[in-house]
Formats: sequence, structure tokens, C-alpha cells
Amino acid sequence: MSDDVKLSAYLERIGYSGSIAPVIETLEALHALHPASIPFENLNSLLGLPVLLDQASLNQKLLAEKRGGYCFEQNTMLLRVLRELGFVAKAHLAGVLWGGRPVEELAPDHMLVSVEIGGVPYLADVGFGGLLMTAPLRLRTGIEQETPLGTYRLTGEDPALRLEFRHRGDEWRPVYQFSLEEVPDDSFATINAALNSDPEWFFHHHLLVERAPPAGRRMLFDTRLTTHSGDEREIVHPANVEEMRDVLIQTFGIGLAGLDGLDNALQRLIDRHEAAV
Repeated sequence: MSDDVKLSAYLERIGYSGSIAPVIETLEALHALHPASIPFENLNSLLGLPVLLDQASLNQKLLAEKRGGYCFEQNTMLLRVLRELGFVAKAHLAGVLWGGRPVEELAPDHMLVSVEIGGVPYLADVGFGGLLMTAPLRLRTGIEQETPLGTYRLTGEDPALRLEFRHRGDEWRPVYQFSLEEVPDDSFATINAALNSDPEWFFHHHLLVERAPPAGRRMLFDTRLTTHSGDEREIVHPANVEEMRDVLIQTFGIGLAGLDGLDNALQRLIDRHEAAV
């Protein structure tokens, strides 16, 4: 299997047929279509299956098998696609703050991409599960930046830049803190392997699935399915394994072939929810 990016297959997967010139319009289009089409999901980690970042494995999982992945997989794919198209793109590490993690507990557990176009730097990130971004941001602090699914801003200074999201009105919440130091590919593979070998890692115990089509976010956290349509939000809890599988297939477009142990893992999530209510 080739280690090259399957560019035609990627563009077909996200439904893009426009210009591939390395300009801001192309980056914006890819950034919108990627999270609308390739879901964030951590099924491999939940099931104890390997998560591999070599390009052949990403081609197979994200493109051929119609699966998704989490930040290291999603943003590694985006990084390599952008480079294949002639963009100047670099990879960086971040520590997640979303969810209330204290700054003193920051760990390098997220990947993002910077892209320079005509001397202007942008932040690109299609892999932040729980708050998928649908547009690149100017890498510039002190300005509010509107995107189709929310408003962001950057604060601080390198090496402690911070991405923040305006949540429910005027409340700004930190998303992650990052440095613009370029990180080589093999470092992400090492961090990814370390996270997956930690038995206490969050993604070994919880399911997070998300897509961000133009109509609004679709997110499944354990058994809680939240769908957005304009200003309307609906929350349901699939009642059994069959309904959970249907949500993964129909709502998120995930291919489930070959996922041994999936039904047992979904049943554990359902049992845990029922015990808590």
C-alpha cells in the first residue's frame, strides 16, 4: 500500500471539486468540507484497537473504510493534503483546556496546523472533537473571528498562545494553549502511542463522535446525541445497541465493518448511563 496521500480519494470523500490552487479560498473550502464529511471519532481507542498515523493507514481508515478519527489522525491528514497541494503548512502541539482542565495540568495532547498564504499565517484545525472548527482563523491575537459555527479569538503570546470560544453569549472559554514551534511527524506518533497506552486515558472510557455539516453540529458523547439546527437543539439517548449503531452509521456516516467488540462497548456505555439516571 502506498504511503502517498490519496489526493483524489480525499477530495472525493469530502465532496470538493473546485480549484486546488494554494490560496485562501481553497483552504477555506477544505476546512469547511472536511469536518462536514469525515467525522471525529475515537472508536479504535474505545475498543483498544491501534491508532496509526502513517499515511497508508490514514488512507485506508479515513478514505477507503469511511471511518473518522481524532485530532492526530484528522490534522495529520489535513497537513499532508495541504502540503501535497503546495501550501506552506506546519504542525504544532497544544494542551487542551476545554472542559475545565487547569492550566497547571496542561499536557501536549492535541495537534493543530498553521498555514502561511501570501505572508499571512492561519490556524487550521479539523480535529478538535467536541468543538469542531469549520473555518481557518487568522493567526492574530486581539480580534474576534466569526465562523459558521461560532466565534473565536486568540489571546496571549507565543509560546503560550490561547484559542478561546465565545460560549452562549459573551462568555469566553479557553479551548487550548499552544506554541508555534514546529513539531516533526515522528513526535506525534510517539505522543499518540503514549496516550493510547495509558489505561486511564479519557478516550479509553468514553465515546466522542462529531460532524459539523452546514446545518449544524451533530455530536454523540457516550449515549447523549445532540443535534443542532439553527437555534434549535435536540438531545436524545439511544436506548439500545441497535439504535447506537444506527446513529453511528446514519447520523455520522461511519463504516462499522471489522470493529470487533463494538456491541459490547456500546452496551457498557448504555448500562453506565442507565445506572446514573
